[in-house]
Amino acid sequence: MTRLHTSAFTLLELMIALAIAATLVVFAVPSYRSHVARTHRVDAASALYRAAQFVEGSASDGTATLPPGLDQAPQFGTPIYRLHVLPPDDTNGGYSVEAAPIEIGPMRDDACGTFTLDATGLRGNRRDTNGTAPASGECWNTS
Repeated sequence: MTRLHTSAFTLLELMIALAIAATLVVFAVPSYRSHVARTHRVDAASALYRAAQFVEGSASDGTATLPPGLDQAPQFGTPIYRLHVLPPDDTNGGYSVEAAPIEIGPMRDDACGTFTLDATGLRGNRRDTNGTAPASGECWNTS
């Protein structure tokens, strides 16, 4: 009588494969989330520079209103940040633009909070809830 040869994974091989997969997930998922957050922050910073360029170029006497596309970050698609031009005061050089994370978006609890840029070129971050924002260079991807 001939016996058919069947091949399969042993329990040990399966456990080793699962351990390797679990280790990859433990390191890959936080790294991926960190990369996505950094990408959203870069989008917010570049949107602020575009908005500041628009405000500089517009010759209005009052507070400028940003046109569609410049009022959000990223410029196209689902917004993650909303941009607003703030009125002039004694310290901002004539205007200030802020990019605030939307309430239901993925960056609502981000440590960097709201990004700000004023006419003097001063970049900053502010948290609207309890907590302090990290160093500006960390949020603006310059450190």
